[in-house]
Amino acid sequence: MGVVIEREEWALTPLAYPLLSAASLAALLLLPYFSPPSHATSAAASSSHSPFDVGAAPFLRFRRAFLFVFSLASVAEGIHSVFGEDEFVRCGLGREQIAARLAAAAAAALFLGGLSGVVSDKLGPRRACIFYWMLQLAVSALKSFSGLRCAWINNLISALASSMFYFCFETWFVVEHEKQGQKQDLLFDSFWLMTFFESMSLVGSQGITNLLANDDTKGFLLPYAFAALLSVVGILYIRKNASSTTHHASVIGSYQKSFFAHVFRDKRVMILVLAQASIHFSMSAFWFLWAPTIVADGRDAQLSLIYPCFLASRMFGSATFPWFYGATAPFRNEDSLTIAYITAGISLSIVAYDYQEIGTLMTLFCIFQACVGLILPSLARLRTM
Repeated sequence: MGVVIEREEWALTPLAYPLLSAASLAALLLLPYFSPPSHATSAAASSSHSPFDVGAAPFLRFRRAFLFVFSLASVAEGIHSVFGEDEFVRCGLGREQIAARLAAAAAAALFLGGLSGVVSDKLGPRRACIFYWMLQLAVSALKSFSGLRCAWINNLISALASSMFYFCFETWFVVEHEKQGQKQDLLFDSFWLMTFFESMSLVGSQGITNLLANDDTKGFLLPYAFAALLSVVGILYIRKNASSTTHHASVIGSYQKSFFAHVFRDKRVMILVLAQASIHFSMSAFWFLWAPTIVADGRDAQLSLIYPCFLASRMFGSATFPWFYGATAPFRNEDSLTIAYITAGISLSIVAYDYQEIGTLMTLFCIFQACVGLILPSLARLRTM
């Protein structure tokens, strides 16, 4: 007589995602009521109860257009990250081959990503964003065909596009902000709005991918085709609606002098570089290890429902950013960032020290993602001070 092995399945409470979304929405809507009157930048802004309506009319138009394009880029990035290692497994690759491809893509992003900063300075921030969209279009078009989605070139282009994702959009926004002569507080507010919209767009990309997912044996993959369509929309929207931004490109020889003068000889910049590298390293390690850690005890879990909760936690963390900076902050600005780093480190240290129950792991992972949502705009704020 055969032995029947029953597998236990752990189910996430259905209230988790609605509670995180409601907390993020409450943090946004309640902020104007708890902010001092000096937080507004004009008489019109003081009567507004929306964090999206602060600033002069030309700057508001640009920021709304920018957030729209940035959200489209976040959706495209999210579509490429949905399948994860399963995409390599479907291509018939083993663990060693997957590791080799990821390492090669990371090496390409390390070297080519550094040069892309120089290229971005030569092209200008707006054209650099268009170049990013062209990379997204290329990799999305290739992956749309099941026979080409396993090619090496896809990993290289995708890694280069991901390395350009943050800095080309951030540079474009900072240059336009300085061009219009806006106050520094509006720039800081825009940073946490970028992280908030990115997290919200990543959540939306999960639903879009699940809706468009089809049988890859047909030879055409709809999610990647949709990402290619978003790339075309992004390129056309920037070319048509974005105003041209003047820039002053440096001479090639001056980059080396500027790098040594402002990075190696400035301890503050070096500390900022190490802080940025550490959070990105932690995020990369987290996305690789969270799924095997949760199912390590042999129980089944609906990972597709757990993943959006992490994104919602990051969205909540970015929504709390204005509460920890400015006149409403309970601590000094640098102390808030330090506390966020310590909290993120402790949450992952508990997981690394000993295995916990899945519910405890979920709580610790959500805390880590909330800290990431607070840390990313904080580091962007320090980069522009």
